[in-house]
Amino acid sequence: MAKKIDRALVADTALRLLNEVGLEGLTLRAIAKELDVKAPALYWHFKDKQALLDEMATEILRRMSADLDELPTRWQDAVTTAMRGLRAHLLRYRDGAKVYSGTHFTDTSYADPMERNLRVLTNEGFTPARAARAWFTATSYTIGYVIEEQAMGPDPAGGGEGYDLAARAERLAAYPLAVAAGEAMFRDHDRGFEEGLAAIIAGIDVTLRGP
Repeated sequence: MAKKIDRALVADTALRLLNEVGLEGLTLRAIAKELDVKAPALYWHFKDKQALLDEMATEILRRMSADLDELPTRWQDAVTTAMRGLRAHLLRYRDGAKVYSGTHFTDTSYADPMERNLRVLTNEGFTPARAARAWFTATSYTIGYVIEEQAMGPDPAGGGEGYDLAARAERLAAYPLAVAAGEAMFRDHDRGFEEGLAAIIAGIDVTLRGP
């Protein structure tokens, strides 16, 4: 009797396998092997790897939405809370930000958290268009930051030593400012994220809020 699989099982298996093999090593064949089925069985649910990545990104969003509590009423706090949550969920998976970036959600589970966050912004004086721009800007910063964070390591999911700053400093010995920048860019990712997010929020307050 053939093993019964569905989209949810395949996506969950893919997310678990992602931490072992990374995005490049994640194939439909590898997932099928993990599920103990033949690869063609997966094509009933996903026509190609991109379709699977879309479902994986949607599942990450569903899990993130399930953890979403009541949002602060102050827009700066709401955006900060949401972006911290997004980063935390992306960091649960090796290459999580790459999976999430540029995908198309497979259902409307994104709509409720988006609506709630945009409502906080519009209640605080943003026009709908400027609220959308503020939200997209903060989200883009967060996804981009985590892509770089996971690429440079150490990745909380995948481990590793991270960027070799000593070797980098040796290569750039003639460029002292570039050497010093390495510590800020490739160490203490938590602090770096918070400082960058604060700068984004300050910029949004100046350029997008109000009439």
